[in-house]
Amino acid sequence: MEKTKRRSVNPVFSMCVQPSFIIGTSNEDGSENFAPITWVSVTHEEGDGYLLVISMFGSKMTKQNVLRTGIFSANLVSTDMLPLMDYFGSHHAKDGKKDGISYAVSRGEVLDVPVLDESRWVYECEVEKTVETGDSTTFFCRIRNIQMDERLVCRDTFDVDLTVLDPVIYSGKYHSIGKLLGDIGDFLKD
Repeated sequence: MEKTKRRSVNPVFSMCVQPSFIIGTSNEDGSENFAPITWVSVTHEEGDGYLLVISMFGSKMTKQNVLRTGIFSANLVSTDMLPLMDYFGSHHAKDGKKDGISYAVSRGEVLDVPVLDESRWVYECEVEKTVETGDSTTFFCRIRNIQMDERLVCRDTFDVDLTVLDPVIYSGKYHSIGKLLGDIGDFLKD
C-alpha cells in the first residue's frame, strides 16, 4: 500500500464527518421547535447500553428547551429532507413560528417529544448528564426509543443499511452516501 501524501495546515480547519439530525423540542407554550444539529455521536455505557451524545453551541431555543425539559427527538436527515434542514437552520425560534415550509409532526411513542414524520430514523432521548465547554453544552442522553423506517431489517447494531436511510453527512457542506461496501471482515486478506 502506498503512503498517502499529506501536508500540514494551520488547525483552523475543523472538518469532521458528521451525521445530520433535526432536533425536536417543545417550547414553553407547548408548540414544537426544530433545529439542525450535526454534532451528534454515541458512546457506550455500562452493560449493553449506548448514550446519544449531542453538543449544542450558543443560546438557541432548542438548547434552552433541552435544558428545561431534559427530553428531545433526534430526527435523522435524509437527502430528501435537505430543504427542511436548510429552512430550520436559517429561521430562528426567536423570530416566531417556523411555518414557512410544509412538514408534518407527530409525538414520540415513548417520550412526549415532537417527531418529524418524514424522518426515516428517530431517536427519542432523555438527558442523563450535561457537560459545559465554553459556549457549548454536551448532552449525554439515554435513548428511550428508536423509530426506524419499516423497510429496514436489522439483525443488530452493525446491520443498518445506510443506503436505505440515505443520510445527509455534513462536513461544512452536505454530502450523501454512495453505496454499501460490505461487512466488517469482508476486506481481510487471509
